[in-house]
Amino acid sequence: MSLQTTHSVCSPTPALVRAIVSGWNPVCHITYTRDTWVKVLQAPSEYAFDEAKLICQESPDTWVAWVPDYGEVILDRSHFYC
Repeated sequence: MSLQTTHSVCSPTPALVRAIVSGWNPVCHITYTRDTWVKVLQAPSEYAFDEAKLICQESPDTWVAWVPDYGEVILDRSHFYC
C-alpha cells in the first residue's frame, strides 16, 4: 500500500482506505532466529548498547533478550523496533 502525495499533503489510496475501514491493524511479526537483533527504544543503562539479541519468546508479548554491556533482560514488544 502506498500514499499519494500532492504538495506535501498525503492522501491515502482507495485500497488503504478500505483496509482501514475494514479494521486492518498492522502487527509486528518477529520470526525468532539465533541471529535476531533488535533496536531497543531505551537502553537499560547509560553504558549498555541500544540493541538486543532475542534469545527466546517468554510470552506472546515478551522476549528474553541479551543486551551487550548489560546482560539478560525481559523486553515487551513495545520496547523494541521490529
